[in-house]
Amino acid sequence: MSFLFTDFSGWKNYCTTHNTVLFRPLLEYQEQQNNRHEKQVWEKLAIAWEVMKEAVKTGLEEETVSRSGMINNGGKKVYTHHLSVLSPEFQKLIARSLAAKEVNSCMGRVVAAPTAGASGILPGVLVTLQDIHNLKDKKILEGLLIAAGIALIIEKKASLAGAVGGCQAETGSAAAMASGAIVYCLNGPVDQIFNAVAITIQSMLGLVCDPVAGLVEVPCVVRNASAAAIANASAQIALSEISSVIPVDECIEAMGEIGQSMETRYKETAQGGLAATSTGRAIAKKILIKDIDILPDNEVTDIMD
Repeated sequence: MSFLFTDFSGWKNYCTTHNTVLFRPLLEYQEQQNNRHEKQVWEKLAIAWEVMKEAVKTGLEEETVSRSGMINNGGKKVYTHHLSVLSPEFQKLIARSLAAKEVNSCMGRVVAAPTAGASGILPGVLVTLQDIHNLKDKKILEGLLIAAGIALIIEKKASLAGAVGGCQAETGSAAAMASGAIVYCLNGPVDQIFNAVAITIQSMLGLVCDPVAGLVEVPCVVRNASAAAIANASAQIALSEISSVIPVDECIEAMGEIGQSMETRYKETAQGGLAATSTGRAIAKKILIKDIDILPDNEVTDIMD
């Protein structure tokens, strides 16, 4: 029987008991739960990695202007800007995360990792990590397996959906997945990998989901970039052997508790937060009118009736 990814302590104990590497239980899980052999898992991961890289490339090289107009080639603007706040590598990290998420907002092809709303974080983080450290694709694919295991546990102990737990459940979970993958890819031990997850979750607890006009654009895109930065910060802290103090399983439980107590208007309803500001409401009204205007006359009549 494969490990069912109910908690992080169990994941570590399983690997210790069976004297196996951290990603091996994911392969067993896929085989037993989804009837996929190991070769198929690696093949699907390779495809997902290619799609992630393509999303980054597309966002940096092609026009990414959303139908609403709220998204307008942000990734390219950051990537080519003459001033780096910290370093060229940090600038590329932010640009790549923006770019991949903008592709999603413009109806392009992305990997939901773990959701489409957070689809810029893992690509931005891992493409930059590979670029800086010259990592082989095999190591990145192993990192993606680690990220998948993290997501499975978060889903069971809390949620991955903004409609259930707010944006902490989407971009927060994606950042935690990315942070754990970073530490794994840089050969950090299990305790540091899970510590990175805990630190990331602590940094993103309580983040609401308040999409302007109900679209996964504002503030979703810029949150992908911010979450990528937090993932890297958490990984650096964990690799430096600084403790999260609160164990990772308890951090995830706290995220679930906060998500349950969060008001509905802050959970992907576009009824609170930024969506409820005067500007946010004006944008929503403008977009709604624009959508009605482009429909055929008979459809407009039906809607108005």
